[in-house]
Amino acid sequence: MSSCLDAARPETAPAETFRFRPAIHFTAKNTWLNDPNGLVFHNGLYHLFFQNNPYGNVWGNMSWGHATSRDLLHWTEHPIAIACDAAEDIFSGSVVVDEGNTSGFGTVDAPALVAIYTSAYKAASEHSGTQAQSLAYSTDAGLTWRKYEGNPVLTRNSAHFRDPKVFRYQGDRGACWVMVAVEAQHQKVVLYRSEDLKSWDFLSEFGPANADAGEWECPDLFPLPVDGDPHNIKWVLIVNVNPGAVAGGSGGQYFVGHFDGVRFVADACSVAVPGGVSALGDSAAAAAALRQCLWLDWGRDCYASVSFSNVPDGRRIIMGWMNNWDYANHLPTAPWRSSMTLAREVRLTAVNGSARLIQEPVLADPCAGEELPAAKDQMTTDTFELRNSALRLPDAVPGSAQIIEAEILPGSAERFDFRLFGSSDGSKGTILSYNTTSAQLVLDRRQSGNTGFHGKFPSVESAPLVLEDGVLTLRIVVDHCSVEIFAQGGKVVLTDLIFPETENRENWLSAEGGPATILKLSVSTLN
Repeated sequence: MSSCLDAARPETAPAETFRFRPAIHFTAKNTWLNDPNGLVFHNGLYHLFFQNNPYGNVWGNMSWGHATSRDLLHWTEHPIAIACDAAEDIFSGSVVVDEGNTSGFGTVDAPALVAIYTSAYKAASEHSGTQAQSLAYSTDAGLTWRKYEGNPVLTRNSAHFRDPKVFRYQGDRGACWVMVAVEAQHQKVVLYRSEDLKSWDFLSEFGPANADAGEWECPDLFPLPVDGDPHNIKWVLIVNVNPGAVAGGSGGQYFVGHFDGVRFVADACSVAVPGGVSALGDSAAAAAALRQCLWLDWGRDCYASVSFSNVPDGRRIIMGWMNNWDYANHLPTAPWRSSMTLAREVRLTAVNGSARLIQEPVLADPCAGEELPAAKDQMTTDTFELRNSALRLPDAVPGSAQIIEAEILPGSAERFDFRLFGSSDGSKGTILSYNTTSAQLVLDRRQSGNTGFHGKFPSVESAPLVLEDGVLTLRIVVDHCSVEIFAQGGKVVLTDLIFPETENRENWLSAEGGPATILKLSVSTLN
């Protein structure tokens, strides 16, 4: 048993909590998890490392859990990869494939996987009270790991210097490793470079800007072509913030700009508040400014999103933690607690002349280009008119997730509602609405089921959404305890947890205020 133990492993859960375990989202078997770490594709496998408490289902004993998948939907959990001990907890970080053997941990022919993680040092360490960056490496394709005896490799003698994301950069000065980390309580991203992953030189810093009322965590920096044009490359900087996100508590923002190998400079159009919203005070102006920032997700439950390294064909795939620190330790599940979002492929597209991220859920192996594996159609319709009425959709199916796809031409209708996991009398359910007057996509989970476990859980989220060619386009992924909405081809994304009652499985679509044309409507299951 680890010397970092501070909580006993939970007992077997009451039977009723197992119904919340997702069908297509990763959860640990019987423990707590939070931030995804070390996302990497290697030898045909996607590796998901994650913050894990091996001994309980609340936060603590931070170690790296490990799971692998061939398709980002079916996961195999492995033993703990990097364990906490009496001297350090293992906080977030990243993994690289050390092609060229720059670290010396492997060989040119058999490169090592190298993890760059944050050591959160305890009283037993000579570095007590600080957070610094350390290395571990694997020479057996990620199955076992050894901590580098020269740790830490980078310290600022800071208590909140963490979450290194490392990538290989090719520039005018040749190739090098670049680290993007944070000074969390100063709302700054700090950048370093290295030749060998062991010795690091400071490059620059970015921030504060936009949402800065809470700690900055889990940064990521990567290039993407705009609308697939290889001659128009932009860089995306993801910065997660807690608290102070647009829906309250935890969330992920991003900036679009340029990186020259030394510093990241954000485009002016992606910086709503150069000095950060905290400078505006606790006011309506600050709230309005927050909604002008660029958000990965407008819901309550998508945090710590970072991308996979080494994915073939230049694809960029991200994954987040589907939870919120406001209530994370209180979710009504046991012995497992917390899950990951679906993997999402991200691209850049031009929106009114500015580059913006779009996200689409990965529902098939992106490397094989396969269709939905084992998807079963429940409903597919031809074009029809919905006039001040409700249409019952197929019920939720235990053991499966549902994918609802719709294209709606509003006509004179004022509002559309999807009632998900609804009760037979219509009083309960999760309501996804679009209001044509306010141009807002709204998710209301106040009557979604079990909401009483924490005072901050009942909530209503909203996102601005402008119709394209007058059409509302939705892809809704509904799993046992979550709703992920991808609107307008992934330009607007909204994710919330829900915990519906067992008997509430009805799904409905309704229109109010006039007739609307349903151009496309399909419902399928995936398990």
